[in-house]
Amino acid sequence: MPFQCDVCQAVYASLAYLKTHLMAHIGEKPYKCSVCSAAFPRSGYLKRHTRTHTGERPYKCTKCSAAFSESRTEKNHIRTHTAERTNKCTICSAAFSQPGNLRRHTRTHTGEKPYKCIKCNAAVSRSGTLKNHIRTHTGERPYKCTMCCAAFSELKRLKTHIRTHTGERTYKCTMCSAAFSQLGNLKRHMRTHTGERPYKCTKCNAAFSRSGTLKNHIRAHTGERPYKRTICSAAFSTLGKLKSHITTHAG
Repeated sequence: MPFQCDVCQAVYASLAYLKTHLMAHIGEKPYKCSVCSAAFPRSGYLKRHTRTHTGERPYKCTKCSAAFSESRTEKNHIRTHTAERTNKCTICSAAFSQPGNLRRHTRTHTGEKPYKCIKCNAAVSRSGTLKNHIRTHTGERPYKCTMCCAAFSELKRLKTHIRTHTGERTYKCTMCSAAFSQLGNLKRHMRTHTGERPYKCTKCNAAFSRSGTLKNHIRAHTGERPYKRTICSAAFSTLGKLKSHITTHAG
């Protein structure tokens, strides 16, 4: 005997399924997250939400190394391997199996940023990027390390942090044997091979391989000395100079 919802006429095979469905109408959310204030009408929803904290991705693609927190996301991904790519970009040769992926790709050409922050003027091209940005306002850090008390606003930052515990160095230099736990560190290292200096001073012809070095250099033009000694009036443009000065007191 089917069980029908009196509110929307949805039909379910069991009374238990109907009761769970009714919670969506009455607003009851008995399944509460132990990490944050989120609550849900179904236990399955809570399980999926919990993975946003733990970073767990149990659904793994059998054709590549991709892994996902939800089965539906995995299914969509698998189509990128098996499905025909009929959604073609009119600007370049890229093609996609799903129209949503084509829309996201097209924004890389048009510069369209439809997702706007309600707290500032920021606008981004992806909804996930907007969620990460909003956390800079709220301070929310849902991705928590299981090895220490660190917490992060983005999953990728948690993954990078975990490597400091495991010692894993997945980013390898193609010119020497150096390896790094963070992509940014590899990029900086590569400049020692290529000689690239992308950070250029707008006041003179100086150029640097690191943004921090450029910041220190600019202070030579502005006269800014943000590093101050607490026991005397000395102030310095770089942290290294402050540390050197401190040794004169310690000696």
